[in-house]
Amino acid sequence: MKDIMNASTMKTNDLYRQDKLFIAGEWVAPLDGRMADSIDPSTGQVWAQVVFAGTRDMDRAVDAANSALRGPWSKWSPAQRAALLRKIGEVIEANIEHLAQIETRDNGMLLSDARKNVQSLAQYWYYFSGLADKLEGRNIPVDDGYFAYTTRVPVGVVGAILPWNAPLQMVTWKLAPALAAGCTMVIKSAEQTPVSAYEFAKLIQDLGIPPGVVSIVSGIGAEVGRHLSAHPGVNKISFTGEHRTAMDIMRTGAVNLKRYSFECGGKAPHIIFDDANVDQAINAATHSAFALCGQSCALGSRLLVQRGAYDRVVEEIARRASKLRVGRPQDSATHMGPQAHQAQLSKTLEYIGIGQAEGAQLLAGGQRVSSSDLEGGYYVTPTVFGNVNNSMRIAREEIFGPVVSAIPFDSEEEAVAIANDTEYGLTAGLWTNDLGRAHRVSSQIQAGTVWVNTYRFLRWSIPYGGFKVSGLGRENGMEALDAYLQTRATIVGTNATYPDVFSV
Repeated sequence: MKDIMNASTMKTNDLYRQDKLFIAGEWVAPLDGRMADSIDPSTGQVWAQVVFAGTRDMDRAVDAANSALRGPWSKWSPAQRAALLRKIGEVIEANIEHLAQIETRDNGMLLSDARKNVQSLAQYWYYFSGLADKLEGRNIPVDDGYFAYTTRVPVGVVGAILPWNAPLQMVTWKLAPALAAGCTMVIKSAEQTPVSAYEFAKLIQDLGIPPGVVSIVSGIGAEVGRHLSAHPGVNKISFTGEHRTAMDIMRTGAVNLKRYSFECGGKAPHIIFDDANVDQAINAATHSAFALCGQSCALGSRLLVQRGAYDRVVEEIARRASKLRVGRPQDSATHMGPQAHQAQLSKTLEYIGIGQAEGAQLLAGGQRVSSSDLEGGYYVTPTVFGNVNNSMRIAREEIFGPVVSAIPFDSEEEAVAIANDTEYGLTAGLWTNDLGRAHRVSSQIQAGTVWVNTYRFLRWSIPYGGFKVSGLGRENGMEALDAYLQTRATIVGTNATYPDVFSV
């Protein structure tokens, strides 16, 4: 491992510095980039300085990806790609603590969560390693004298544009299936959380990957992210972020009819029927509201509760919210850390004000944490709104903060109608002890993932993605490979002659 500062022994006043970009397998000085600060959200202070790429740097990375695609990478067998993916998983497993510490400093997620997250990522690499040599085509029975078959081939150069809420996870979710399929990739990490992607690059640089197969840079989305999405040398964009940005990416990518996979957020309905195991449902609803400080597209921010259980559920979640320990993410006693950056904190506080102005009942939280020991950090109290109706902005718009809106309902039909009355369709959850209702309701929910009597169960083998404006395509599972492959049909004439149909 080269040039890696040991994050677990870093003092809070140590300054991490990364002044090179990872392009074509080398650490190179930028052509038109610049240095930028990265803020530790738990303190509000600069903890790292990293280099941002410019448009010429992005051009260099795309050119290298195309050269690798046409050159040495195209000669690798599926078995060789599988072995590489397994090595990457092993390197991640060997560096869990280092990567978790980096992620916590840069993103603000709880260190305990970061450790679990990084540990699970190795399994994604192992899973796609197992699929790399199983990308089979098929024979197609046709007319006598012809032999037809299909092959699945890489889509080409992929540009990956990462979000700030789960940087390392998104590197894995995008890069592992892309490499398994034989693509090359240029990764643009979020400007708010650039460090862990660079650290990942340091871990893989000596694994024998042909130069240009993987390049990792950071930079301003409106500048280099937009340049990457419009680049004629890029065949596909994989993006996680806000759906309006995805729409802009589609417009700029029309230059060469790029392929796309998008994961664009959600406003998940979390439905509790009064016949459910309410204690278990409350546990899940509390966790799904406030995990990761509310900064996950999959969290159950719209809590739909049948009236028979409404008072009990909402009162208990509000009580628990008021008792949650907000604190430094490295502290093992902390339940919820900070928002990832200042702009997100401001957005969350603005929406809390909107909820109050709309007439929702503030039952817990609703303010910035102001204790002296957390001074400067981007902390907000876990917030619960009651008596919300689905027309309110806090019920319709993605806040991405620890804010849950509780909505009462009477009937199963009303619950389904409220759940689907949103432009999003990423995830949903429901709790009931009625087996028929479980299948009946889950089949009507317009979402890519529906959890029944559980919540936030994610695995490398389960496809993940959204309906409606929540996205296109799927990540994880065998379906993830579809986004990085295209089908070629080959037809061979087995007759010795071709007739002269224009004979005169």
